[in-house]
Amino acid sequence: MDDLTYTLRQLCQRNRDGSHATQADRQRGLTLVARQLREAGFRQMRAPSLKGKHVEALVERRQAEGLSVGTLKNRLAHLRWWAEKIGKAGIIPSDNTQLGIPERRYVTNENKARELGDALDKVNDPYVRMSLTLQAAFGLRREEAIKFQPRYADRGDHIALKGSWTRGGRERTVLITTPEQRAVLDQTHQLAGAGSLIPAHKTFGNPPISNTRQK
Repeated sequence: MDDLTYTLRQLCQRNRDGSHATQADRQRGLTLVARQLREAGFRQMRAPSLKGKHVEALVERRQAEGLSVGTLKNRLAHLRWWAEKIGKAGIIPSDNTQLGIPERRYVTNENKARELGDALDKVNDPYVRMSLTLQAAFGLRREEAIKFQPRYADRGDHIALKGSWTRGGRERTVLITTPEQRAVLDQTHQLAGAGSLIPAHKTFGNPPISNTRQK
């Protein structure tokens, strides 16, 4: 383990902010940061070494990777946490647009929620109802919502989608920004448990062939 990964892990262990899921996600995110900085040529770093040039290198790489605005913001949140804990919060602009990251719009999701309206009352299957509710609350695609596994996806302040659920096979995240979204997630936990929103007697995209919940 290199010095940066080790000292970032120590920083996380000394500062246990947020839920267990949030802490675990933060440590994973910072481990990724350490690897990407090493790949960018910054090999003699420790946690207190963070500078503006490191932030710029990470943001440029992530934008080049075509990550969603939500994912960029989540990963930037990890960097801000790191900078704050070492007393260097000022090296990262508070305005994401200064880093070339546009503001995310949630109008589409709100419109979807309104359009869904009373239509849910006509849906009898609880799994279908829940997947439609997830689509409206988080702007998910149909396949993402059906394959959604709340135990895996719920990371406290955002949801994480596996590549096997998404179009193009690319993992992505969506921030949890409203109490309504949290309420929907809690309902999903109650219904799906450790499984997904594929009904127990079905598999995604196929006729009923199994009595085992897909995971």
